[in-house]
Amino acid sequence: MKSLAAVFKHIGPSNQCTGFLAEDRLRPLSPAGSNGKNLFRTGVILLLTALLFQFEKREGLAQISDDIQIGGYVQGLPAWIDADLPLPLDQDSFWEYRLQNRLNVRWFSTSELSFTWQMRTRLFAGDLVESIPFYADAIDMDDGYFNLSWLAVDRDKWLLHYIPDRLYVEWAGQDWTIRAGRQRINWGINMVTNPNDIFNIYSFYDFDYPERPGTDAIRIQRYTGIFSRWELAASPARNSRESVAALMYGSNVRGYDYQLIAGYFRHRLATGGGWAGSVGESGFKGELMLFTDLEDEGGGRETNWIAALSVDHMFDNSLYLVVEGLYNHQGGREEFLLFGEPLSADNPSFSRFQLTGHATYPFSPIFNGSLALIWYPDEEAIFLSPSIDYSVTQNTDFRLLAQLFTGSSDSAFDSAGSVVAASLRWNF
Repeated sequence: MKSLAAVFKHIGPSNQCTGFLAEDRLRPLSPAGSNGKNLFRTGVILLLTALLFQFEKREGLAQISDDIQIGGYVQGLPAWIDADLPLPLDQDSFWEYRLQNRLNVRWFSTSELSFTWQMRTRLFAGDLVESIPFYADAIDMDDGYFNLSWLAVDRDKWLLHYIPDRLYVEWAGQDWTIRAGRQRINWGINMVTNPNDIFNIYSFYDFDYPERPGTDAIRIQRYTGIFSRWELAASPARNSRESVAALMYGSNVRGYDYQLIAGYFRHRLATGGGWAGSVGESGFKGELMLFTDLEDEGGGRETNWIAALSVDHMFDNSLYLVVEGLYNHQGGREEFLLFGEPLSADNPSFSRFQLTGHATYPFSPIFNGSLALIWYPDEEAIFLSPSIDYSVTQNTDFRLLAQLFTGSSDSAFDSAGSVVAASLRWNF
């Protein structure tokens, strides 16, 4: 779960927090300015009002008209956080409560042209909102080129925040697809770590965000065969050196899908690729990337190369197991804010070596369990995350999850803390 890294950057370098307190950063106002945000908010209200009138006239939620689809969910999530946090948070544990509504809207203007709008509206309450005076500032942020974040209500004990993570127009022809706006550019292949995902990498520890983040970009796809395609994507940043642009070619050879990537990543040259295939009855995937600074500015980042290889297998009893090994040449630091700094494609882990095992098992058609274990050998630390999922009704799901960190006294993971969270979600 993302929300508090910016908060702890204000507090100071002694902070160490859990995956629940995952990575975010405060950002300056966007080029759109306050007038643009007011206009956008007005558009939000008008469009949602129109959708409600459409819904009253028709039955069903998935297709409210011939051209408009709508869906989403409402989720309640209380969480208990046990962490050794610095002053002024002189507490050992905290409760946080979240009520989240996700709304997904898609409008088909023509058979080739469509508009997608997916948004999150979240209510925050609990100890953190009351104890941290600048908590609302940390929530009201947007990493995109355009600042679309809206802090609708800010009170002493609760706040209400809205942000879209998908907002794009797409034209799809026979062999071409062009998409412009806030979108997810998914170039990752592995299930845990994705150095190929240079536009909008996600955190494996961010357990309550299955949709994963998007980025403000333009993406052009050209399909040259059944299995082959070219992709060109560019994502500008407010600071031009933080922009990302790359070309990707993907195809298939002897049953293996592969892709090759070359581009510009935050003033670095990024090259690499990945593959997905099988060895016997097991899946075999991998991603490799090399990042090199375009200028030697002294005291800057060193060249970094990353390799992430994974094997996945479905057993006869329906147990699904994923094992991944990661080598991040510049990963791991003697001192760092644990999960206080965002993951990025050129540094996707908090240690140089990382070995992950993730197992899921369906105990019944409505009851599932999973267990994730990550070993950081160079940090002498372990991350453990068990969870259970229960289908209460056809459209209602319950989840109970824990995230636990432990490490040697010499490791930054030693006091990283733990989280226990429950979730009840109704899908519509």
